Amino acid sequence: MIGRDSITLFHAPQSRSTGTLILLEELGAPYELRVVNMKAGENRQPAYLAVNPMGKVPAILHGGVLVTEQIAIAIYLADLFPAAALAPRQGDPRRGPYLRWMAFYAGSFEPAAVDRALKREPGPQAMSPYGSFDAVMAALTGQLRTASYMLGEDFSAADVLWGGALQWMTTFGIVPETSEIKPYIERTTTRPAALRVREKDAELAASQTA
Repeated sequence: MIGRDSITLFHAPQSRSTGTLILLEELGAPYELRVVNMKAGENRQPAYLAVNPMGKVPAILHGGVLVTEQIAIAIYLADLFPAAALAPRQGDPRRGPYLRWMAFYAGSFEPAAVDRALKREPGPQAMSPYGSFDAVMAALTGQLRTASYMLGEDFSAADVLWGGALQWMTTFGIVPETSEIKPYIERTTTRPAALRVREKDAELAASQTA
């Protein structure tokens, strides 16, 4: 059965792949790590570029299938382990909103946040993937104002993604820590799986520095 195959995660500590590692822990999935030392430039070496030509993490290998891109990986993994109930299945009315918030993160939120961090002006409205930073934040805070999680009161893989990203971006002042965002970060990043992974990540990061 494909869901029982071990998953290989190409992981760099304290990077985007941390969210994937948290998701694997939340799912109770069998996995092994292939740690990539980005500080040493391993992600730009031919061996890793054969995995992901962008030189980015995460990437996963499962049953001979290679999957890159953070959002694609999250959707793939959450669907692979339906018993964990971290992704609405086809036919569930929550499936559409779930996919919406996954796509909104990649297509609107992260581009807006990166432009903000680099102090770049967004492109013209007709060309910008997100319109404006304020519009993106209004959509996000509007959702969090009315619900505990991205799907209402049900924790999902979308919250693994958003919780970790918002924790990082508020820490560096890229996104404001609003009255809606702060408690959401606390709800999503203090779960046992997240705490385990952040402890593991700190050890891995320390060993790479050493």
